[in-house]
Amino acid sequence: MPSILAYQSSEVDWCESNFQYSQLVAEFYNTFSNISFLIFGPLMMFLMHPYAQKRSRCIYGTFVLFMIIGRCGSAMERRWVCSPCTSTPRCYFPTFLARNRSHFTCLVIATTIISTFLSFLKPTVNAYALNSIAIHILYIVYREYWKTSNKELRHLIEVSVVLWACAMTSWISDRFLCGFWQRIHFFYLHSIWHVLISITFPYGLVTMALVDASYEMPGQTLKVRYWPRDTWPMGLPYVEVQGDDKSC
Repeated sequence: MPSILAYQSSEVDWCESNFQYSQLVAEFYNTFSNISFLIFGPLMMFLMHPYAQKRSRCIYGTFVLFMIIGRCGSAMERRWVCSPCTSTPRCYFPTFLARNRSHFTCLVIATTIISTFLSFLKPTVNAYALNSIAIHILYIVYREYWKTSNKELRHLIEVSVVLWACAMTSWISDRFLCGFWQRIHFFYLHSIWHVLISITFPYGLVTMALVDASYEMPGQTLKVRYWPRDTWPMGLPYVEVQGDDKSC
């Protein structure tokens, strides 16, 4: 069998024409749309610094992996980014873990490593397995949406789900309606997916941070802010930590 690193050996080929603008880049717009990950990653690390100092510095690792996606364009790193070890409330842990966060983290990491190596056996299945990871996150936010009276959290959940739905629509349309898009010479849906999902990630992460804080940081108040301005209709969300620790 040819090496998986051989020239043009990938089993995955998106709708965009190959080598249209450069002999060095197979899918020009798909490749360069990943620059949004390289922009939003460092910016979110800076904006979420106060939260990371109070809650967990592991969030920095999530942002590093987020930037690796932008550099490598690999779907397998996205599986790592979507593994929310530090942001899942204990009440959503599997019962056999007895709400032990270290055990949950080990389980998630082990599952992620195994699924990453298995994806080498059938790369075309990788994207479908990746997108299925969002199901448990949707389950959590669905439960929390109906439990909370926090308007900021409800707004974040609504925007996150809409952005994710738009991103998935672009991905599915590119994958299954390629013939139609080629006939009208519109090859950019997968690159649009990249941009939309890179915006969805900050919204989803801040949503999970608020959910996590309601269980794990009862002595802290998190205020949602938006970069560059709160008054703009759209911006990057982050949390501002307010209040002092209180005794349990």
